[in-house]
Amino acid sequence: MTFQNSSWKNHLSIELEKPYFIELIQNIDNEYSNFTCFPPKDLIFNAFYNCSFDDLKVVIIGQDPYHGDGEANGLSFSVNDGVKIPPSLKNIFVEINKEFDTIFEPASGNLERWARQGVLLLNATLSVRKDAPNSHKHLEWQTFTDAVIQKISDEKKNVVFMLWGNFAQKKGLKIDRNKHLVLASGHPSFANVHKKWFGNNHFVLCNEYLLSKNIDAIEW
Repeated sequence: MTFQNSSWKNHLSIELEKPYFIELIQNIDNEYSNFTCFPPKDLIFNAFYNCSFDDLKVVIIGQDPYHGDGEANGLSFSVNDGVKIPPSLKNIFVEINKEFDTIFEPASGNLERWARQGVLLLNATLSVRKDAPNSHKHLEWQTFTDAVIQKISDEKKNVVFMLWGNFAQKKGLKIDRNKHLVLASGHPSFANVHKKWFGNNHFVLCNEYLLSKNIDAIEW
């Protein structure tokens, strides 16, 4: 397991050499050796492989990977091809259709097509044990992903951060609002959809902002 994406590695090189990160990788190796964990080990850093630092336009923050067999692919809210689309992702697609007045019904919940356009689908914790949500929250993933968010805030400009739910909003408290657009709403999970999710208009607002900065919009 290595952090292979060169554009991110260059920006995070100091972080990757810190004692906590070295210990984190050792702990993750132990977890994967002794338990069934997701996503597959070679996809833990998939969010970074698919979206380079230079091309980054949007950050969507999730909590931790799906914990069922064959679901997680290292991108927040995304599942592998052939996996039933989870309720939260269904609600994301419903909101997109409402905002753009479309009837697009994706056959897959794999969001790699978003990532390739510059959307960093970042979970706060990048691994999990099978059938045990938040089972790796005691590890130092949060320290690492906080550092990633801070690096983006400090070194990029005109990035759209989508913070869905209280967890993501707390995670994004230190984002520089003078340099970036921060969109906050309820989480697209079933419990929040009617009052706090549907109608947030995040995908339209995101594209309007990007276009206003002469940046190509995302094809959601």
